[in-house]
Amino acid sequence: MDFTADSLLSRAAHELSPRADELIHDIEQCLRREVPELWDEPDIARMTGVNVAEHVAAILFGIEHDIEPRRIDPPAADAERARRLAQRGKPVTAMLRAFRLAQGRLLDRLLEVLPRLTSDAEPINAATRKLIALMTEYTDRTAETGVLAFQEERDRQVQWRLSVVNEASVRVGTTLDIARTAQELADLAIEHFADAVTVDLLDTSSGDEPPAKGTLVIRRVAQRSVMDGYPETTRLEAIYGKSSVPPQQLHRYPDGSPPARALVTGRSSRHHLGPTASMLLVPLCARGTTLGVAQFFRHHKPDAYGDEDLLLAQEIAARAAVAIDNARRYTHARTTALTLQRSLLPHSTPAQSAVEVACRYLPAAAQLGVGGDWYDVIPLSGARVALVVGDVVGHGIHAAATMGRLRTAVRTLADIDLPPDELLTHLDDVVIRLAAEVSSEMSAQADTEAAGDIGATCLYAVYDPVAGCCTLARAGHVLPVVITRDGTADILELPAGPPLGLGGLPFEAVEIDLPEGSLIALYTDGLIEALDHDIETGVTRLCNALAQSSASLEATCDTVLEALLPADRPHDDVALLLARTHALGDRQVATWDVDADPAAVARARASVSEQLTSWGLEELAFTTELVVSELVTNAIRYGRPPIQLRLIHDRTLMCEVADAGSTTPHLRRARVFDEGGRGLFLVAQLAEHWGTRHARSGKTVWAECALGAPELYWDAAALDVEGIPGVV
Repeated sequence: MDFTADSLLSRAAHELSPRADELIHDIEQCLRREVPELWDEPDIARMTGVNVAEHVAAILFGIEHDIEPRRIDPPAADAERARRLAQRGKPVTAMLRAFRLAQGRLLDRLLEVLPRLTSDAEPINAATRKLIALMTEYTDRTAETGVLAFQEERDRQVQWRLSVVNEASVRVGTTLDIARTAQELADLAIEHFADAVTVDLLDTSSGDEPPAKGTLVIRRVAQRSVMDGYPETTRLEAIYGKSSVPPQQLHRYPDGSPPARALVTGRSSRHHLGPTASMLLVPLCARGTTLGVAQFFRHHKPDAYGDEDLLLAQEIAARAAVAIDNARRYTHARTTALTLQRSLLPHSTPAQSAVEVACRYLPAAAQLGVGGDWYDVIPLSGARVALVVGDVVGHGIHAAATMGRLRTAVRTLADIDLPPDELLTHLDDVVIRLAAEVSSEMSAQADTEAAGDIGATCLYAVYDPVAGCCTLARAGHVLPVVITRDGTADILELPAGPPLGLGGLPFEAVEIDLPEGSLIALYTDGLIEALDHDIETGVTRLCNALAQSSASLEATCDTVLEALLPADRPHDDVALLLARTHALGDRQVATWDVDADPAAVARARASVSEQLTSWGLEELAFTTELVVSELVTNAIRYGRPPIQLRLIHDRTLMCEVADAGSTTPHLRRARVFDEGGRGLFLVAQLAEHWGTRHARSGKTVWAECALGAPELYWDAAALDVEGIPGVV
């Protein structure tokens, strides 16, 4: 039988068609050996097998029916299969290599058939040349179409991945809240490439070393599923032996489980959880520290996770990990600063009778950090009390530390009974020195976290329950509000005074009458300033809230905060100090004018003894008479008239002697043969506290004795009591 090249090829294809399954199997075995990446996933393997069968069938049919190569149509799904390979992250070289290997196998089988059909070399050679040209043209055309579809899909995937990563940079880490950042990661993944997501963080993730086996205590901080109630997460987690964990619950992963390995090794991985489910495990690592692990499950989506999906998950998880680490570090710094600040604020107000107080401190919203607001209540001599509210500029641990130093300075200056304006002058010097120290430290250490200039405002008020008056001075601080007993609210117009830290400018004090039962409110600007209203509106709201009747000052504080601050954290730190005034009347205070005559000492002792008897404090008569003798004697000897003696019966018994002199008495130890110098030493032994305070003119020397019968221990010979003038 004579054959042409075309008829010989047609007959060969016809002979081979019944054994197409055998041929397809042979090609598949070759591809499994040579291109294993097309067979490592079940769905890709199935697709590759179908692709081989359809191409073999198309080529054999075209050759058998003598169809020109350009008219042999490749399988309709060929381009879609190329796109699927791109979606699953398979390299285009694997597809091209598969085409060439399949072409070679099919060509070999057809060439094996030709000698069996004829022994004539001429048609065999012609058929061979035509077959090679046909197969080459078909393979090139098919490969070109596949590469074009592959590259289009690849470009689309890259653009989509970049858009998701860009979206992650915008949506993940919008706050410095750890749980919210983790939830933002879960929400983003659910929208783009996952059916269920869980995010677990190590409960002890502050160290720099990777977690060790057996210590993987973690907390479920975020989770989300495409179905309500997280049933998908429960089912998928159950596949690998881990039951569902409630949000914010501590738990452990079994040793050797995929999540445990991811936490220990810090390496991501893909897992098939059954015929229709797959999982990505991505450790959350930032700055060399493993913080936790994110798990992405896929069940409803048709494709199992591939390498490209893992790469995308790693990219967005890395961004989330940095945001979580930032939030973790900020939370630690904020907690430290808040702990420092709360340790520097008064834990309780001291016992005193001048005012009833209630106070509040609220830190600012998380993004701002702890500030430098503070308040204080300081008992002073003469039953008076100092009320202080201050505000250090800035936020963070430096502001809190500065606040603590200023509060200590205020207490130190208050102990020497400085008037409010003089106290602020000295405090201004303290702030200037602190600013100079910080500036020097920044120059030496280049500490970018340290504050630059230090500034602060302060309001210092001294209330005297005997006189029923209050002396106030402020350094750039907001004005206080006074509520009288009839409910009228007044804003005290005080001289502004410069903020602390400017230096060279004076402060001015104002004295006002505060009848018993008046309510004075001291606060920082965070209480009245807000984004939705101006300061005047805030002050009006404050006055209205203070005017409302409440069962107690604590309830009034709550009312004020509820009326002026948002439901969540305020935009700035808030310090609030409320004080309701009390008065010490004639039944608790006794005053005598004393002549500048040594004989007046005995009369003063007699008057004191009589007054103590009327107060029922006879057991204090001996001690008090000794103290009064010494104080009055010193005023007569070293002071200037007029001289005044005052007793105040409060929580303690206070003895005060005022004169017009400015000389301050000092405690010293008298030598054996000294005739004097033991008076103040005696006062210091008998009194709980003693001191001197200066006024605009003159001074007051005071001593405070505890109520109740005192236990006296002294050496009478050493004190030489009989040698003290006026003591008999």
